[in-house]
Amino acid sequence: IGCFIPEMLVHQGHTAPLLLDFAGLKGIPATRHEDACASGATALRAAVMAIESGMYDTVLVAGVEKMHSVSTNKVTEALAAAADDQFEASIGLTFPGVFGIAAVAHMQKYGTTEEDMARVAVKAHKNASTNPYAQFQKEITLEKAMTPRYIAWPLKLFDCSPISDGAAALVLTSTEKAKQYTDLPVKITGTGQASASMNLCDRTDLTSFSASVDASRQAYKMARLEAKDMDFAVVHDCFTIAEIIASEDIGFFKHGEGAKAVRDGVTALDGDKPINPMGGLKGVGHPVGATGVKQAVVIYRELVGDAGPNQVSNHDTAVMHNFGGTGATCVVNVMRRADV
Repeated sequence: IGCFIPEMLVHQGHTAPLLLDFAGLKGIPATRHEDACASGATALRAAVMAIESGMYDTVLVAGVEKMHSVSTNKVTEALAAAADDQFEASIGLTFPGVFGIAAVAHMQKYGTTEEDMARVAVKAHKNASTNPYAQFQKEITLEKAMTPRYIAWPLKLFDCSPISDGAAALVLTSTEKAKQYTDLPVKITGTGQASASMNLCDRTDLTSFSASVDASRQAYKMARLEAKDMDFAVVHDCFTIAEIIASEDIGFFKHGEGAKAVRDGVTALDGDKPINPMGGLKGVGHPVGATGVKQAVVIYRELVGDAGPNQVSNHDTAVMHNFGGTGATCVVNVMRRADV
């Protein structure tokens, strides 16, 4: 199970056996994985490795976070635990502030604009409007996305993912057993995980997250594929600038060209390289520990043609990108229909 900070939000630790209590699965091994916003993806990756090692045939992977039990200020304080406390969180730097700094760096280096980031929000809300599981099921205009107050300049309200309650789950099994459970299996053909320094002062470039680049390379290498082979992506858009940077880090676009791709409609649902076709963290919500698992569920539904009005036209192969903190932990998975 992926779960970030239940002790701080709902005063409940030891969540893995608690899940088994509710699922009626007492007696089997259960482990909670915590890697900030990447908790769900690291749980998923651990399940992949457990099956690949031959230790287990079938693994239930779940992710959960309940964030509305405390005030917004308390949630903001709790989320700051994913940053370096000694050098950043303890002196008041929050994640909107961190990604505001990243946005400024991207704007200065590549000419990205506030309107470019607002277009990411408009796309997210449009895709989420037809997703019954989305927190926000209403489209917004570019004008509306540009008008709210600043949260941390240059990021405005609609540039930020919301506080969310949510959960997601899926079942992973061996290739041999998959045929017993479904006629439409999806394979995780490549997986990668990398880390970067927690505090920003140790980084030389804030326009790219090295862990995302490294994890992507690992996943593509394992899958024996390249970014150009991916039909679509589901990336960690905790802030609109994060989607732009992620689109470059996973190799969909050259560094500095992610914003142009948004402007040109390349990342739209009907574009050549759709990104977050069901709304992403921005439109669907970001229940931290559940996010990585939810991303895998989204890709599964797209690959098997079960995404309804959010269905992408090409859906053989996709890449999933989930990071924690300011990209200090990143997991990337390549997923592919088994019949491809």
